[in-house]
Amino acid sequence: MTYNVQIKVMPLKDLLDPQGKAVMGGLKNLGINSVEDVRIGKHITLQIDADSEDAAKALADEASKKLLANPVMEFYEIEMIN
Repeated sequence: MTYNVQIKVMPLKDLLDPQGKAVMGGLKNLGINSVEDVRIGKHITLQIDADSEDAAKALADEASKKLLANPVMEFYEIEMIN
């Protein structure tokens, strides 16, 4: 069966987010001053062929740990979608 999985990868909250800071500066330059913080991350969608939802989630977790996210600088969340 094919499962759709979304993975959200974001910088750790304690680390500086240079892309977020650049966007924040751009917003200020445009006169959009009510935004207090910007964090930039990745949104990844996978279609996984697996025997069960648990197996698909385990494969997504393995892919995230080994390739999609850098655990030193980022955290990730996995969501199964229909």
